[in-house]
Amino acid sequence: MKFIWPTLLLTLFCVPLLVLLYLRLRAQRRKVVTRYGSMGLIQDARGSGMGVRRHVPALIFLAGISILLFSLARPKATVSVPKIDGTVILTFDVSGSMVANDLPPTRMEAAKAAAKQFVEKQPTGISIGVVAFSDGGISVQAPTDNREETLTTIERLVPRRGTSVGNGILVALNTIAVDAGDPPILKSTGPSSTEPTPTPVPAPQGWYPSAVVVLLTDGENNQSPDPIAAADLAADLGVRVYTVGIGSAAGTTIEVEGFTVHTSLDEAMLQNISSTTGGVYYNAGDEAQLRKIYDDIKPKLSIKPEDMELTSIFAGAGMIVFLIGGMLSLLWFGHVP
Repeated sequence: MKFIWPTLLLTLFCVPLLVLLYLRLRAQRRKVVTRYGSMGLIQDARGSGMGVRRHVPALIFLAGISILLFSLARPKATVSVPKIDGTVILTFDVSGSMVANDLPPTRMEAAKAAAKQFVEKQPTGISIGVVAFSDGGISVQAPTDNREETLTTIERLVPRRGTSVGNGILVALNTIAVDAGDPPILKSTGPSSTEPTPTPVPAPQGWYPSAVVVLLTDGENNQSPDPIAAADLAADLGVRVYTVGIGSAAGTTIEVEGFTVHTSLDEAMLQNISSTTGGVYYNAGDEAQLRKIYDDIKPKLSIKPEDMELTSIFAGAGMIVFLIGGMLSLLWFGHVP
């Protein structure tokens, strides 16, 4: 147990003084009883069988005062508190292939629509962050329970360049670790780049079973690092990755910077990522599958240590002790000492 104002514990030294004062008053009473008792003016409590009982209310009041003085120091303790919470990182593929229209109106807009429905259906207690990745990854929004802020962030996303699914997963993991108050699990390389490629620190620095990554992508990866290696790191950290396939297996042809490119959904890659981390794969083109994600991702009951101030508990206990002492005194003697 710790104290916010420990110096106020010195007030407990008043308790022995109160004991001495009580004994002094009892001694004076005994003198009065001895002097005038024989004259029948004062009834001796010892003769009425209440000699010991007469001290009980006073002792109870003394205990109540001690508890109240103790509470002045504002005691606190670290307790394990059960909480229903969770963190979801929506990780968006904003690569050039997301302009394809095989999932109308475009893959990017379909991903946004799926994410918005997901955000609106999440219960309280879930914090949602947003990560975007193309050839690099960036944390667009830290986890928050402000749904309007999250929806606005999703709406601002636009397609960019190449695709690095591994970077998207790694930046999402980094966002989870930083939000939990742990050191970043990534370090950046290539400082001259505006979007440096992150690489994982060798040893995982935490365990985040209540955190989830929802990866919205077509799965086509053409940049390092290896997405499966990033998925292995997520599994080591206890983070499940739920993948949402955006696009069709047949694919379509698009123009990127003057080049004609055929792009299609890589379901095998996304299924591998989800199975490695204990997540589930969903196809954004299948409404029944997509609705299932709302039921699968739920907040978990976790036990977290928290510092809790106990002042009110001790103050309440002190008042209850006072009431007990007062009731006994009224019951036995008809007055409060």
